[in-house]
Amino acid sequence: MPAFHPPFAPQFPIRSLDDVRRLERTPLAEALPVRSTYELLCNSAHAFGDRTALTFLPDMSADTPPLCWSYRELLRGVHQTANLLHRLGVQPGDAVAVLLPACLDYHLALWGGEAAAIVQPLNPLLSDDKLASLITAARATVLFAWGAEGDAGYWAKALRLRGQVPTLRTLLRVAPPGQPLPPADLPTALPDGVLDFGAARAREPDDHLVSGRDIAPGDIAAYFHTGGTTGAPKLARHSHGAQVFTAWACVQMQGARADDVTINGYPLFHVAGVLPGSLAALSCGMQTVIPTPQLYRNREVLQQYWRLVERHRATVLSAVPTVLAALADVPIDGADISTLRYCRTGAAPLSPELSARFERFTGLHPHESLGMTEMAGISTITPPGVTAPAGCVGWRMPYAQLRIAALDAQGGATERELPAGETGMVLFKAPNLFSGFIDEADNAKAFTADGWLATGDLGWLDGEGRLHLTGRSKDLIIRSGHNIDPKVIEDALGSHPAVALCAAVGAPDAYAGELPVVFATLVPGAAPVDEAELLAHTAARVDEAPARPKRVLVIERMPQTNVGKIYKPELRALAAAAVVRELADGLARTHAADGAAVQVAAIGDQRVDVTLGAGVNAALETALRDALGRLPFPSRLVRA
Repeated sequence: MPAFHPPFAPQFPIRSLDDVRRLERTPLAEALPVRSTYELLCNSAHAFGDRTALTFLPDMSADTPPLCWSYRELLRGVHQTANLLHRLGVQPGDAVAVLLPACLDYHLALWGGEAAAIVQPLNPLLSDDKLASLITAARATVLFAWGAEGDAGYWAKALRLRGQVPTLRTLLRVAPPGQPLPPADLPTALPDGVLDFGAARAREPDDHLVSGRDIAPGDIAAYFHTGGTTGAPKLARHSHGAQVFTAWACVQMQGARADDVTINGYPLFHVAGVLPGSLAALSCGMQTVIPTPQLYRNREVLQQYWRLVERHRATVLSAVPTVLAALADVPIDGADISTLRYCRTGAAPLSPELSARFERFTGLHPHESLGMTEMAGISTITPPGVTAPAGCVGWRMPYAQLRIAALDAQGGATERELPAGETGMVLFKAPNLFSGFIDEADNAKAFTADGWLATGDLGWLDGEGRLHLTGRSKDLIIRSGHNIDPKVIEDALGSHPAVALCAAVGAPDAYAGELPVVFATLVPGAAPVDEAELLAHTAARVDEAPARPKRVLVIERMPQTNVGKIYKPELRALAAAAVVRELADGLARTHAADGAAVQVAAIGDQRVDVTLGAGVNAALETALRDALGRLPFPSRLVRA
């Protein structure tokens, strides 16, 4: 076991960039001597012992007791898990994959996996093919899997993946609480290559690493996939040093204390849940509450959130903007939420209207941050006590560098640095910069020629050195060569009191390339409003004529990723389908054909399918084929 260092604690409140620079007066090696996530957990167990580290809620029933682990119990489990992996032949350069919902054992897989090898958290809602591709790319040899189906078909997926990935040697079944036996469709004796995780780890030493491994800061700790919903696997490598720095920097910037309590509703396959959400808390003695296996996807968690705060005396609230929007519609009903002292949000833009609405409702000012997989989960933070306008994500981390680069014609970064107040691409260098992607070909696009991380985020610096985000370069709407920032449109529509969430995208156009359209969901119980009123409201608040949207489309549900970000690729496909529908109806009238016989469907976020029924004559088919060919969006036309 390594020599003990004090757990992380804030040096002083951060209220300005000068305070960040004050931290930097101490050399980084002196300020942060901890070398690995394993050493970090040893320090916390030594300092905090029997204090509660993790509290897991199996469900939202008041009759179900929570399951709690102390810091000492967590470290014992980490030792057992790492020793089990070592006994199974896992080497430091091997990967171990994790297919679990939120649970206590996830933390054993994470930190025990990193102590023994390289951990690969997986999004369980991905398809079999995508999961198999990711595991194959990592060459994982062990898979931790939930021993029940749950809402993602975990166990059945795990068994199928075992047969699809040649490198997988061992499947570790993690039993859900109260379900120690295998599912009914498995024999009591598990098949060869499948072990009961709880029983297997219980046989291992719990007070040291049998391997005697000395983990260096540069050793790879984890592979995180940067999405996984489209395209080939893109696995980002995190070093132990990068993850430890993220934890330390979060504690400094947020003033995190050992007496804090946080409810972590972020998925544990995502950097936000694992590093700023979990490791930072574990590094300073906080208690982390895990609200059911489904986290914020469990509607009961949101409906009872304020009671959770009261029951657990939570001091820190952290959630993406879509969750804040949902919580702003949940009555507090007399719950005592006075313990909350800090609200942090990130992962997606926060509209001024939502920020103001949430603050009016709760009395909490949402403090925005910027995090990304390529920087081990955090890049900038707005600290407690600092009030900033929506879109301001705060100051850079200590020892990090940040600059704004002018864009080229394709929306990429140039070498020209922009002064304060001018918008360009956000570039970083930092101690928690990732170690690159597994596939070297992906690294060429990730960095500039002189080694800065090209984030793809657009933003500007104010006179206080704070970063303000305006959007993503890939989300720019390019109308006849004119770059339109979707946030301008979203802020305009979002100011309407009936709008809950909104997102602007480019709809394909044969002449302009793209035209701006905007999707919206409405506040439950709001006064009736039609799309024409919303369009007029938006146009009146967008100064630049080319940026005024052509349509507002009200939808029932805003598509989101598994971490609550609005998923714009699906909206672009829906916008393309609406354009094709309008084209088909117009051409049907021109060619005296039955427009209802043309079926238009957005297929995922990849293309638009157009199916022609019996009422479509040859003239309409020819005209449609020609019109679709001029649109800058993939489509397929077929006869029923």
